[in-house]
Formats: sequence, C-alpha cells, structure tokens
Amino acid sequence: MTAPTALVIQNFPGGGPRRWGDWLDEAGLGCEVVEAHTGAALPDAPAAGRHAALVVLGGPYMPDDDVRAPWLPAVRALTRRALDTGLPYFGICLGGQLLAQVAGGEVRAGHGAPEAGSTPLTLLPGAVAGDPLLHGLPGRVTAVEHHVDAVTALPPAAHWLARSRTCPYQAFRVGPAAWGVQFHPETGAEDLVHWNPGRLARNGFDHAELLARARQDEAAAAEVWRTVAHRFAAVATGRAGTGA
Repeated sequence: MTAPTALVIQNFPGGGPRRWGDWLDEAGLGCEVVEAHTGAALPDAPAAGRHAALVVLGGPYMPDDDVRAPWLPAVRALTRRALDTGLPYFGICLGGQLLAQVAGGEVRAGHGAPEAGSTPLTLLPGAVAGDPLLHGLPGRVTAVEHHVDAVTALPPAAHWLARSRTCPYQAFRVGPAAWGVQFHPETGAEDLVHWNPGRLARNGFDHAELLARARQDEAAAAEVWRTVAHRFAAVATGRAGTGA
C-alpha cells in the first residue's frame, strides 16, 4: 500500500517545505513538492488515492498576482477543490492568504506594520480549545514572520485562532480541515542567516537582532510547530485511512 502523501506547492525558489516537510514525514505523511514557480505543471486536482492533503507555501505575491505569478489561478483552483471535497489543507503566508481569499475573506497588500523574525503570538482560547491542531498548546507562542501583506477580513464562518500585536489574523481555520497561517512554521532560526539585511533595514529591522531573538526562541517554537505538523499529518492520514 502506498504511503499517504501531501501535494506541496512551492511558490518561489527559496520557499521549500524545510522542516515542516521533515515533521510531516516523521508522522507518516510524505511530501510531493511541485515547484510551481518554475513552470512545472500543476494537476487539476490532488490525485485520488495518492494525495491525502494539500499544502501551499509562501511567496512574495498577492494571492491574485497572476501577472507576476501566472500559476496562481491553478493554485486557487486546487484550494477551492480542497475546500469543496474536505481535503486537509495547510497554507503558509501566501498559502494562508490564498485560502482566506478563495473562501471569501479579504487580503490587502502592504497593510499594517511589517513583521519579521520571531514574533509573539496569542492563541485565542475560545477558538483553539477544540481545534485539531492547536488544542492544548500554550496561550503564548512564537513563530517566524516575514510579511508586509495581510489578511484583513476572515472568510465567513472561519474560526479565528491566533493573533499578534500588530496583525490580527495570524491563524484561522475554514471548515473542519483547512488552516491558514500568516507566519512560517517551516522556518527555523538559522534560516534567518540568509535573509537580506538591506531589505530588513528598509522595513525598520536589524538583521543581527532578529537572528539573536530567533535563536533564543528556537527550542520552544520548534517543539510547538513540530506538534502542529504531526497533528496535521494525523488529520490527513486519518482521512486517507478511511478511504474518504
């Protein structure tokens, strides 16, 4: 029997699944990565019997930036298909914004204060109490951010799960099994070594300070997001195991 696999959409050269893919694999969910930014063909739908989940990664685009990223209509169609069929979905940064837009929410470019580096997040207790991925986690966690665009209105009936001081919609769920996050659980502290200091400075951030803070928060953050990845894999493999 073939092991269940997540179809993972990569939207720019530096945006692979990294440790998120490793954590999914630990929990029995493999990753089939399609580098959409290279022009690689995307399927019309996740392959029945092979893909147990859809994961859409980040990228420096708006969800409807079809001129600069001409593969995005196909990604939106895959996202819509996942929502319609109940296929577990996890969207990171651009992937989360794309979920919000497809499901009827709103995303705006350059909205609010930019966020970069390890950022404190507040999990909303009423929303996460029964959430399949976030239940039982500490009320305050950290995650790496790197964005200037943001979700400004959640889809109707979405479950609001987490916020930061300057960006309200850090995590949400649509329906039973589609999650969007603004932050980057796949990004570890040492990944920040390769960030562009000049670009960070233009947004008011000091590269060395961001790296030091991320290293300080790394152990606790990795434990939290590894747990979340394992739980998402369990959602996906549980669904695959029922033949749904």
